[in-house]
Order: sequence, then C-alpha cells, then structure tokens
Amino acid sequence: MRPAIWIPDEAPPAERERLGVLADVHIYPASGAVTETLGRGDLIVGGTHPARALELAPHIEGLRYFQTFSAGVDRIVGNLPGGVTLCDAAGVHDIAVAEWVVMAILASRRRLAEYVDSQRAGAWHKERLTGDDLAGATVVLVGVGAIGRAVEARLLPFGVRIVRVARRARDGVQPVAELKHALEDADVVVILVPLTPESTGLFDAPTIAAMKRGALLVNASRGRIVDGDAMTRAVLDGRIQVALDVTDPEPLPDGHPLWAAPGVLITPHVASDVRREDERAWQLVYEQVERLTRGEPLVNEVLDGY
Repeated sequence: MRPAIWIPDEAPPAERERLGVLADVHIYPASGAVTETLGRGDLIVGGTHPARALELAPHIEGLRYFQTFSAGVDRIVGNLPGGVTLCDAAGVHDIAVAEWVVMAILASRRRLAEYVDSQRAGAWHKERLTGDDLAGATVVLVGVGAIGRAVEARLLPFGVRIVRVARRARDGVQPVAELKHALEDADVVVILVPLTPESTGLFDAPTIAAMKRGALLVNASRGRIVDGDAMTRAVLDGRIQVALDVTDPEPLPDGHPLWAAPGVLITPHVASDVRREDERAWQLVYEQVERLTRGEPLVNEVLDGY
C-alpha cells in the first residue's frame, strides 16, 4: 500500500507533484475547525506552522510520524498523540545557522555594529575602534550536534582552539558538568544545545560569572537557556559581550536595556532564514517519504528532547 502523507497548503506545487509520485498526498488547510476523522495518514508535515499540524494529528488515522521543519522541537515534544514519532529537521539548518554564528562572532569582535552606526549617521569614524581577530582564540561550543559540527568546520580555518561541551563526556567532548571550568579561558562561547528541562537556565548567574572578562556569548539556540537578567547585568557591567539570535522574552521588549547596550548584537531569530531553507526542508520530507515507501525507519527521530 502506498503511504499516505498530510502536508500544509503552503507546500509549493512542485513539491506536491514530486511527493505525489511516491505517496497519496493530502493537503490540510492553515485554519478551520476539525471535528471528525480526516482519514488515513502515515506522516504529517508540520511545515513552518507546526501548531496547526499538532491540532490535526489526533484526527488522522494510523498516524506514525510527525515531521517538523525546525531543528528545535521544544514546542512539540510532549504534545503528540501516543504512538507518533517526532522527526526533527537536523541537517536542514546546519549551513545557515553556522554561517550566522561565524558572522556574529566576526562582527562582534571587529566592532562592526559601531561602524554601521557611523555609516547611518553619515559620519566617518575618526577614532579607530580596535577589535580582535580570531587567530589563537578559544571557542567553547556548548552543543556538538550537526550544527555544532558545522560551526566548528567553519571556525577552524581561522586558527581557533575549539573546546566541545555536551550532555555526556566522550572522546574530545567535556560533559556539561564541567561547563564552568571550560568557560574560564573562553574568548567566545557558542550556545547550540536544544531547550530541554535540563538545559533551561543552564547559563545562570554563577555560570555567566565563570566567563572571563570581555568574552563573547553567542546564543543561536533558545533564549531560555540563559538567565536573561544575569546576562543583562553582566553586559551592563562591561564583563561580557553578547550576540543573540534568540532572547527571553522573545521578542525582546521595547526599552529593554540590551537594545542600547554597548557590545551587543541582536537579530530577530533569523539565523536559519536563508532562501534555500524551504528547499532543504522539502528535500528532507521527500527522502523521508522514500523511506516510508521502502518500509525503512525514518531518520532524525527525536529521543529525550533531542
């Protein structure tokens, strides 16, 4: 029997046609009440609006898989019907997020934001703003999954020393229990772990205090991994710099002191937003459906929130 899949109405026509060669494709609308069974389905694609797919999942008979377009799954874990396996989008966002991290590090260490301010004011910055290069810098990667490996591959040519930290110790990787010790010599700290009950508040006040003065904290994961108040105090005291694609709360409220604080770079949760993002996500969906047709298990199954 051909697999049956449910995809959002935002799916490009070309992707609908391509998937239709492999499976029976059903399109679900972006809104509207659902009061009865929708029919059979092996897989539902969450797309860019997984909340709608979560709403519909209990109404699909025989549903086995929920495929999201996001790498982080904290808003989905625990909200699926029993027996449904969640698959994340590991591999889809590696390039884009890794490039954002490198961009943020270089822009922060070379004080690019201050020069951009001068440009917008139409003024040549007469005083030299001396920054730092990356050669010989120590970079701590907190999280060494697919995105962490992509970041490392892009940073190594700059001549950095990489220190890896993850949940569990293994060859070349320190356990998170040793995080404070790892931070003591770090010039740059990059947060790439997913948000789970264990990682929430991981960077609390004592952990932030363990960072050396002038270090750069880069968060491309989730805002709630960091104690926002403690981070803000450290920034305002001039102890650390930050480059943030995520905040807590998000969006950062008007008037928040981080907006105008020196040594701060903020983007609005766009690290993965590149033109090829959707193309890569739909390619993952296609490959997952191919596995369904062959009776093979899918990839990227989420275990323990990862």
